[in-house]
Amino acid sequence: MAYSLIISDLHLCAEQPHSMQVFLHFIQKIAPGAETLYILGDLFEYWAGDDDIDDPFNRQITHALHALSVSGTTISMMHGNRDLLMGQKLAQASGATLLTDPTLLDLYGTPTLFTHGDLLCTDDIAYQDFRKQVHEPIWQQNFLDQPLAQRKAAIAQLRARSENAKKNKTEDIMDVNLDAVASLLRQYHYPRMIHGHTHRLKRHLHTVDDHNCERWVLGDWHETGNALRCDVAGCSWEKITL
Repeated sequence: MAYSLIISDLHLCAEQPHSMQVFLHFIQKIAPGAETLYILGDLFEYWAGDDDIDDPFNRQITHALHALSVSGTTISMMHGNRDLLMGQKLAQASGATLLTDPTLLDLYGTPTLFTHGDLLCTDDIAYQDFRKQVHEPIWQQNFLDQPLAQRKAAIAQLRARSENAKKNKTEDIMDVNLDAVASLLRQYHYPRMIHGHTHRLKRHLHTVDDHNCERWVLGDWHETGNALRCDVAGCSWEKITL
């Protein structure tokens, strides 16, 4: 039976070698059986721009993805909040297609809405203001015009600031807003929704305007990996370990 795999929030970086080992195992041993691999954002802990593609760690990731693509598995990648600056050069090197956020598609007969998930966290007003700023094309171009080393230093500061800010935020603020979920489901005519970002792996059921909708939340890959396998019969979790 044909199936696709959906993953998110791997946050790959040289400082987390175990996550990289799990990712490579997944790409080489598990993902080749899938028709399509969907990556719904934050594949990288950060992405400073496509001119960083020749970094040895980054090149290892793109080579692995490209080999998967050559083997016959289609790859579609979506931007996350950590790798918002992924561009066509990275996509081409990975043998992948970039998806807009959100994207609605027919997944084996079921309308399915893919999104990274951060746009649903509307209770975090400070983050939403920041998100709006960094999604502006002018802001992105001005940032990319800076030298790579300067960009990496700025990103390191943003990451540290983000971690400090989380300490003063409640768990509820950092989760999705249910009204925002309902609004997006309504906008796209009540599809199944799949997203990441919050790292809170779970299947939810929502009733919106008398329509029953599934929402699958992908987990992160901090200790073990996880993927959502979807086929004509529905979706189920797969745990990824070495």
